[in-house]
Amino acid sequence: MEIGKVIVEKVRGKATVTKCFSKYPLKFIIPRKVGSSKTDAVWIYTITYGGGIVSGDSITCDITIGDGCTAVLATQASTKVYKAVGSKNSEQVLEARIGSNAFLAVIPDPVTCFSTAKYSQKQVFKVMSDSSLLLVDWVTSGRHERGEKWDFDLYRSTNHIFHNGDEPLFLDTVFLEQGTCAGIAEHMQDYQVIAMVILLGPKLKHVQNQIQEDVKKIMSQSLHMPTIGSRQYTIRHNDQRLTKPSFLASCSVFGPKGIGVVTRIAAMTTESMYNFLQHQLSSMEPLLGVQPYC
Repeated sequence: MEIGKVIVEKVRGKATVTKCFSKYPLKFIIPRKVGSSKTDAVWIYTITYGGGIVSGDSITCDITIGDGCTAVLATQASTKVYKAVGSKNSEQVLEARIGSNAFLAVIPDPVTCFSTAKYSQKQVFKVMSDSSLLLVDWVTSGRHERGEKWDFDLYRSTNHIFHNGDEPLFLDTVFLEQGTCAGIAEHMQDYQVIAMVILLGPKLKHVQNQIQEDVKKIMSQSLHMPTIGSRQYTIRHNDQRLTKPSFLASCSVFGPKGIGVVTRIAAMTTESMYNFLQHQLSSMEPLLGVQPYC
């Protein structure tokens, strides 16, 4: 059941919200202006009553970004998913259509699942050949300061992008579930946050190039192996394990003519992930009015 709908269209040459509807437990906050007055971008903040998603909640949101418009979908804080009651799951569904020469930036704070939580989300984007999309999708280990590290029961995040109507362009699912033999924490080890960043379309070409170069440099430095036998590096017979990198990232292109880039990241701290996103997305300030995650 649809409980939220937003339509952004050009009105007198400016991107404007022409329809906004929501009902409990979802609410939209749409500021009159974010950042420079020269920037033509609509910011949409989603919030939930109670500050999080309660067991059994089902939230469906529909967003349309009209031709030539720029819009940002953001949150005011991390999305907290509370403990599951019985077998009840919590779920969110986002369906977004991005028009010709339009740009949608989906830049939420991370999802944080409490102990025993069961949560799934699905985001479907329908784009045109010249649409642009920035999507940041990330999840933390939970309230690790309370000892809850990957202690939720289930987390599923599905992202689908369709090109020119119904042609599959990008299909992806992250699925984490407590197993009988090994839990999520055992697989994740010391990493406390994982993320995926999608950059698609002509407006983001410069960011695509930059993030690919930066990821190469980061991983080259963190995985660099000094020569065995050198003064800087020796292997002890009783401990041949290598130091685990605190930050891991990889990039790959997708779509016809490489129109999209997906970056996957695992980090030991949420702060380092914020710093990475701030740095990589800082050049988007002229498009969005402010730098994301600052």
